[in-house]
Amino acid sequence: MSLKAPVGVLRLPKGPDPNSRGFDRNSARFIALCPTSISSSSSESKEEQRVRSELRERFLRTLLVMTDKPVQFNMHEKVQVHARFGASDIDVLNFQVSNLETPLGVQKEALLRCQDVISCSFEL
Repeated sequence: MSLKAPVGVLRLPKGPDPNSRGFDRNSARFIALCPTSISSSSSESKEEQRVRSELRERFLRTLLVMTDKPVQFNMHEKVQVHARFGASDIDVLNFQVSNLETPLGVQKEALLRCQDVISCSFEL
């Protein structure tokens, strides 16, 4: 009889609704974290809305392409770290990464706060 190696579990925060199916758009957390940057007033042109939508789609597609690829993150204080990109949370406030190589050592799993990241790059 052989013992199987334990598997680590990554626990991400649950949404505020009891079934954890997403965030209530009327909740204080959603309103605080996701202020509407695109106004619905008639002063904003449809062209500007189209461009914003296109840029958002490109950003989300970039996150999808980055999944499971080696990524270099440039952080504040001129710190560069390397890791395998895993995912982003719904608010794009954190990046989940694996095998994070830092000047102090390697972390098997980690969350990087987006506010600490200046830029990131990866090869296609």
